[in-house]
Amino acid sequence: QVHLVESGGGLVQPGDSLKLSCAASGRTSSTYAMGWFRQAPGKGRELVAAITGNGLFTYIPDTLKGRFDISKDNAKNLGYLQMNDLKPEDTAVYFCAAAYSSSRITLRNSEEYYYWGQGTQVTVSS
Repeated sequence: QVHLVESGGGLVQPGDSLKLSCAASGRTSSTYAMGWFRQAPGKGRELVAAITGNGLFTYIPDTLKGRFDISKDNAKNLGYLQMNDLKPEDTAVYFCAAAYSSSRITLRNSEEYYYWGQGTQVTVSS
């Protein structure tokens, strides 16, 4: 089992950058893929980034490509979501998720992830 804790959320202004972290603990010796999802009030949960267990392959939806980036430090059991040029529509609770996987294909559906963090609020407002 993997326990996930997100950090780094907060209130920022449009155009600002923010880097979220996801600390993993528990059975982290096995390879695990990671994803970042967000959920805005009244909306469903959407994928914003995914990375394979080895950290070599990533996926960013076209709508976020160029602004969001995902990375993973397996030695430190940390995952990151770098968000640049933030917009008010990026306001949401951001969750990291993990699933044991050694695949080179990124996991893009929330149903594929077994472990979830509690979420961190990101608010973009002037």
